[in-house]
Amino acid sequence: MSDSMTHTHGTEASGSLREGTLAPDRAIVARDIVKEFDTEIGRRRVLDRVSFRIGEGERMAILGRNGAGKSTLIQILSGVQTPTSGTVERGMRLSWPLALGGGFEGELTGYDNVRFIARIYGAPVKETFDFVVDFTEIGNQIHIPVRFYSSGMRMRLAFALSLAIDFDCYLIDEVILVGDKKFQEKCIHALFEQRKDRAMILAIHDMNVVRDKCTSALILKSGRGRVFHDIPTAIDTYSTL
Repeated sequence: MSDSMTHTHGTEASGSLREGTLAPDRAIVARDIVKEFDTEIGRRRVLDRVSFRIGEGERMAILGRNGAGKSTLIQILSGVQTPTSGTVERGMRLSWPLALGGGFEGELTGYDNVRFIARIYGAPVKETFDFVVDFTEIGNQIHIPVRFYSSGMRMRLAFALSLAIDFDCYLIDEVILVGDKKFQEKCIHALFEQRKDRAMILAIHDMNVVRDKCTSALILKSGRGRVFHDIPTAIDTYSTL
């Protein structure tokens, strides 16, 4: 870590968890997450003992330069990827990554995918479908196979379905950049105003969202992570990386 990552407003997250002061109930707790990948030049450690806790109603930004491991961490939290070592304790109902539009069955229509997801999560099919159609604004294309959707349409569908299910904590991977400005504003309102009581973990580059919406920030650098509960300090630190 550089000196800028040792400011007194930041805490080495793994230490606080080892002391046993933070209970995992009604929280998402990451403990000593390590993720390594095999590359042509050897084993690469992308995440190196990253730990943190998110409780009810808290919103944590994950900050780091491209390649710092933000999306990898989001996918580990959701279960899409498994860590090399470490654990994730899910004491809240956790969404899939909102930017992930690849989890649909391509041969099924948008409607059939909505019906399938609703049944998995025990949500009423009609209400879920009505919400998704209204939110996505894709009209009759909801009745064509998803394999014909553009990436933007897939992400709209994934985003709307996430909002339609009653999750306690939302995983967000730059999804608020989906679509035109009007749709982005709609997404921001749906997340941060209509669901302001929910917890959120956001891998994001938009410092305005971090400043206005987040209660803490996890900065990733060289695989290590440090949690800041003072947002201005987190933004200043991130700007020096």
